[in-house]
Amino acid sequence: MGAKAGVGALGVVLLAVLIFVAVSSWSRQPAVARPSVQPIDFPHVVHVQTYKIDCQYCHSDARRSEYAGLPSVERCMGCHKITGAQLPEIKKLAEYFARKEPIPWVRVNKLPEFTYFPHKAHVRASVKCQTCHGEVEKMTTFAAAPGPRLANDLLNLAGFRPAPPPLTMGWCVDCHREQNAREDKKAPLDCVACHH
Repeated sequence: MGAKAGVGALGVVLLAVLIFVAVSSWSRQPAVARPSVQPIDFPHVVHVQTYKIDCQYCHSDARRSEYAGLPSVERCMGCHKITGAQLPEIKKLAEYFARKEPIPWVRVNKLPEFTYFPHKAHVRASVKCQTCHGEVEKMTTFAAAPGPRLANDLLNLAGFRPAPPPLTMGWCVDCHREQNAREDKKAPLDCVACHH
């Protein structure tokens, strides 16, 4: 009778783990950004590494807004009326310009709606774009892989402390703590700094 009770208890534990995994995966809306097909292939590596264009030239709202923003078609055509005009992707750009239409870029980074992330505060604190977005200057197609991960939840449940994945609350809080300890930046740690 004792062996049957042990098997039954093991079955209950396994069922509880399976339910936890299912609910954890299903109930959360992670801030996942997957590579997506864009209307124009934009090679960051060419613009940033080859031509040394600063991130804020194209993403000029980053220093004064919550959002980094995207360049207007007019800004892109400022260079591309001459530079690379014969390339297929530049021809697509010129078509948007001729029709006076914005480029319908597909969003890559998306945080939950209840999260406030001010780019301007981070730019003013001299946080490099690569800190959060990775080595964009080496990317031909921008993509990100942020958000909660089930493996981290299970490791935390087992008593381990894995590093949180990029663009999650734990990752941001760890970065703020590091900045405060290392550089005395006074990065906020109170909830209302990011959630309101």
